[in-house]
Amino acid sequence: MIGIVTALRVEARCVTPLRLPFNQMIDLGESAAIWLCGMGEEAARAAAEGLVAGGVTSLMSLGLAGALDSRLHPGDLVLPESIYAGRPLQVDLGWRTRLHALLPARLSVAGGMLVSSKQVLTSANAKSDLAQATGACAVDMESGAVAEAAVHAGMPLLVVRAISDPAEFSPPSILLGAVRRDGSADLARLLPLLLRRSVTLGTLLRLAVDTRAACSTLSTVVRYAGTEMGVAPNHSTDTRRVKNR
Repeated sequence: MIGIVTALRVEARCVTPLRLPFNQMIDLGESAAIWLCGMGEEAARAAAEGLVAGGVTSLMSLGLAGALDSRLHPGDLVLPESIYAGRPLQVDLGWRTRLHALLPARLSVAGGMLVSSKQVLTSANAKSDLAQATGACAVDMESGAVAEAAVHAGMPLLVVRAISDPAEFSPPSILLGAVRRDGSADLARLLPLLLRRSVTLGTLLRLAVDTRAACSTLSTVVRYAGTEMGVAPNHSTDTRRVKNR
C-alpha cells in the first residue's frame, strides 16, 4: 500500500474530492492511503510515521514546490532523483521511471535534487542562496521529513512536486500570517493587509493562477499514474471506497 503525504488541502484535492480531516490516515481503495498534515517538517514527519504505523509499504510526498532553477515555471513537474535534508536521500528510481513513463508528453518534467527547507522562502535572493548551497532545482518543506521516515522504515520513496512559484517570485513574508496551516486564506487577517496595501491584489491573483497551474499538473499525474500511485481510476467519482482508519 502506498502512503501519500500532502500538506495542503489544495494538494489533497488533486488526489481525492473528499474534504479530508487533519492528521488521520484515510484509505483510498485497497492500494493507497492519504494523510493531510498541514505545512512543515514536523507535521510531515508525523504523517509519514502515522502512515507507516498504519501499514503502508511505501511512501510518497505529493504537492507544490518552489522553483530554485529559473528554467522551471508554474505547472512544471518535478520528479527528483534525490532529496536534500541535511544529507542527500535517494528516491526509488525504478518507481520514478515507471511513473514517468505513464505521464503524457505535454507535461514538462524535471529531475535532479529537491531540497527541504524549514521555512517558506519569501525572496528571490533566499532561493538563489539555497540553490547555490545545495545545487537543488526546487524546494518544499515536507519531502525531507517523508524521505527520512522512508529511510528509517526501509521503504521505497517517491516525491511528486509541481512548481507553484518561479525562482524570481515568492509569497511575501507578510502574507504568511494570513494563511492557515492547510494553506487556505484567513480572510479576517488577509483583508486588513489588502486594505493597508501591504499585499496587492495583483500578488494574490498571481499566486492563485500559479497554484492552479501546479494543481492541474498534480491532478494529471494522479489521473495517469494508475497502479504506480495506487489510486483507483474512478476514485474521483466513486467516494464509497474511501473509509477512515
